[in-house]
Amino acid sequence: MKKIYKLLLLALACTVSAQNYRFVYEYKMKSDIDHKDSLVTDYMNLDSDGKTSYFYNAVKYERDSVYQADKNLKVLFKSKNYDRSLSYIIEKDYSKREANLYDKYKTANLVITDSEVPKWSVEKEFLNINGMNCQKAVARYKGREWEAWFSKDYPISDGPYKFNGLPGIVVRIKDIDNEHVFNMVQVKKVNSIFSFVPKNNKKMSDKEYRKLLKDDIFSPEDIESINIDGQTGKMGVQLKDGYATQLDMSLIKKAGKGNEDAELGRLLKKSNNPIEKETAD
Repeated sequence: MKKIYKLLLLALACTVSAQNYRFVYEYKMKSDIDHKDSLVTDYMNLDSDGKTSYFYNAVKYERDSVYQADKNLKVLFKSKNYDRSLSYIIEKDYSKREANLYDKYKTANLVITDSEVPKWSVEKEFLNINGMNCQKAVARYKGREWEAWFSKDYPISDGPYKFNGLPGIVVRIKDIDNEHVFNMVQVKKVNSIFSFVPKNNKKMSDKEYRKLLKDDIFSPEDIESINIDGQTGKMGVQLKDGYATQLDMSLIKKAGKGNEDAELGRLLKKSNNPIEKETAD
């Protein structure tokens, strides 16, 4: 009888782990280290089938899907925007205990493999968050002190960004300075998980990648195309890395003649307050 009971439990566990989940996180980020009020709010998806997960920007995914279908730049420019720093995709293979970060720099597809897992200290502190029973854990990871709340309600050891290694799903996590804060706002079952991983990627070390982002300076040569709407005073800009947005032309004109490129760079710049702080290697 005990053997049958164990087999039933195993079958149930396999059924649960085979389900495809999408965990939606609200991500609040202070994007400018020099201006603490520079708050950006975006939404990120974590798709998991129990073996592999993908963490990516929800709006970028929706926009890319629509654009791939009709290639209409005008529609793309007018669609909902997302922060340029959040164009990456993170793939986690649970069996390998490593994360692959995919990003695009100029026209090059990059992949950076990271095997560093947070070393968590699980504490005897509990909290109910949105109906889920959660427990607290803390870790120092990538140059920041992190406080996480995880739940065993879902049999997945994962979380937003590269955060994993806890006995459950991360429901809430923030750094001690409240510069990067993730809150789970939705859980849903999906028929299939995200599968739009770039091909033909150039491998790069984490150190090389961080230096590339730190040294990045906007240049007009980064622009793929521009669309100006004289009636609304808006300018649609598509960069060579695929990022597209609509800007207010009055802001660019206000900068003054000869300063247009500098103002474009300011409006299109990536965050200078990355989630991974630079540490001594």
